[in-house]
Amino acid sequence: MTARTSDIEKAAGVLRAGGLVAFPTETVYGLGANAEDPAAVARIYQAKGRPPSHPLIVHLGGAEQLGDWVDGVPETARLLAEHFWPGPLTLVLRRGGRVSPAATGGLDTVAVRVPDHPVARALLAEFGGGVAAPSANRFGSISPTTADHVRTELGDAVDFVLDGGPCEVGVESTIVDATGDAPAVLRPGGVAREELEAVLDRPLAVHATSSVRVPGQHPSHYAPRARLVLVDPEKVVVEAELARELGHRVGVLLPPAFADTPVNAHAVVPVPDSVQSYAQGLYGYLRELDRQGCDLIIASLPDEDGLGLAIANRLGRAAGPRPA
Repeated sequence: MTARTSDIEKAAGVLRAGGLVAFPTETVYGLGANAEDPAAVARIYQAKGRPPSHPLIVHLGGAEQLGDWVDGVPETARLLAEHFWPGPLTLVLRRGGRVSPAATGGLDTVAVRVPDHPVARALLAEFGGGVAAPSANRFGSISPTTADHVRTELGDAVDFVLDGGPCEVGVESTIVDATGDAPAVLRPGGVAREELEAVLDRPLAVHATSSVRVPGQHPSHYAPRARLVLVDPEKVVVEAELARELGHRVGVLLPPAFADTPVNAHAVVPVPDSVQSYAQGLYGYLRELDRQGCDLIIASLPDEDGLGLAIANRLGRAAGPRPA
C-alpha cells in the first residue's frame, strides 16, 4: 500500500508544526515527532505513557545524514550502515548537537536508523529532518503493525496516522551498541545476529541489559492484556488444557510441530513454520487472542536462530513481571 502524496505532505506539515504522526516502517508503526523539538518529543512520552528516561530512536532519510546527528562515526558503524541501511538496524552512537536531549532520555548517546519502507522514506524526504519515533502504542503493550492498531490504541493522541499497509518484518529493529571497540546487540530484531557477525567477521554478544539504555529492555514489554506463560513446546497443549480446567479463557500459540494436535482451549493460533512469517504475524496473533477475550496465553519459544532470537526476546519480555 502506498500513501498518497497529499498525505505525505500533510504528515510532514504536522511534524513541522510540532505534532505527532504515526507512520509505517518495515518493522512496526512508529509514533513520530521532530527530533529537534523538545516540546514535540515530550508529547510522544505523554501519548505513550512512557517514562522520559527511556530513549527514542531517531529515524533518518539516508546514511549520508548520519554525521549531522552523531558525534563521530566509528568504522564499525560505517560498515554496518553500508550493509544494512535502509533496513531494520539501529545503531547507538555518541549524540550530536542537533538531536534534542529529550529524545535520548538525557543520555550522551543516540539511537539512529534509516527505515526501509517507501512511505517512511517519502515522509523523511519531505520533512527533511530527523524523526524521533518509538512504536506507536501505549508503553509496554503490543507494538502495532497496522494503522488500525494505532488508531485503536492511541486514538486522538495522534495528530495524523499515515497508512502504509501492514508491516513486512513485524518485530522491531535490531539495536547495536557501536560506541566502543566491542559492538554488541542490545536488542535482537529484524537483522539477525548471524548477518551482523558475517559482515563484521567477529562474534557479537547479546545483552539482556546494558549500561546503555535503549528501547525494549524493560522487564515487561510487548505485552498483551492476557497473561502470557511460556512452557516447553511439548507441554503447550497439556498446560493449556489444565489452565482451562482451572477456569481460564485460554489462548494458545500452537507450535508447528503440534499443528495437528487437537487443543481444548478458548482460542488457538497455529504458529507458521516460517520464522519470517511468525515474526510478521506475532503481534497480530497476540492482539487477536486479546480480542477474543483470553485471560491467559500459553506459548513456547522458537529456536533462537535468525529471526527466532528476536521472537524469543519479544515473547520473553511479554511474559515478564508486570508493574504492580
